[in-house]
Amino acid sequence: MRTFRVLFAALVAAQLAYGKVPGQRTRGQTLGVVGLLAATSAAEAAAARGARRGLGLLAAAAGAGYAAEVVGVATGRPFGHYHYSRLLGPGWRGVPFLVAVAWMLMARPAWVVAGLVSRTPAARVALAAGALTAWDVFLDPRMVHEGYWHWPEGGRYEGVPATNFLGWLVTGAGVFALWAAADGGDDPRKGDGALAVYVWTWVGESFANAVLWGRPRVALAGGTAMGAFAVPALVRRVRGA
Repeated sequence: MRTFRVLFAALVAAQLAYGKVPGQRTRGQTLGVVGLLAATSAAEAAAARGARRGLGLLAAAAGAGYAAEVVGVATGRPFGHYHYSRLLGPGWRGVPFLVAVAWMLMARPAWVVAGLVSRTPAARVALAAGALTAWDVFLDPRMVHEGYWHWPEGGRYEGVPATNFLGWLVTGAGVFALWAAADGGDDPRKGDGALAVYVWTWVGESFANAVLWGRPRVALAGGTAMGAFAVPALVRRVRGA
């Protein structure tokens, strides 16, 4: 876990600095933080579940999420009609390859949080999908605001339609159903690193949106959504459940 601890400390420092960047953040700054979060998540998964299994699960999440995005851009289902700008680099069928990374960033933290709340396999799958979607309540408004993707018809929540979050729930449920089949014996009590990533993201995003970026609506919505999963998971972990 030493590699994870070093990367997590670097991630916290980088995100604190990122939050204080005045005005529009550059593409390099954003992609740098994304890359560091990906490395941190990968290091935690490899340490907790073994390199082959842990990284394989993340690869499955990335692949399934990317496939859903390709279908989504082409058909408008399940996320609604949207398109990507060129800021995320090259891709396939209108979907940048980097989008696959987004689906693995918070996958294991969401899985661990869900496992702490409920050990029942079906409930864990549903809760993990919800915990992952809760993170997107922070993610989508920021990425839309910074021009990485766009909803031509807009949406009631910061230009994002409700169909987007339904799509995340459906896709997340598919991802975690695969995880339950492949690694159902995973003990969430051994995932303190993943829990730390989820809790830090919840706290950090809430603070940044409320205090640094002047987006109280996003802070309230995202903070409430992620907190609904983070708080009970923390309580259960503190109690040793």
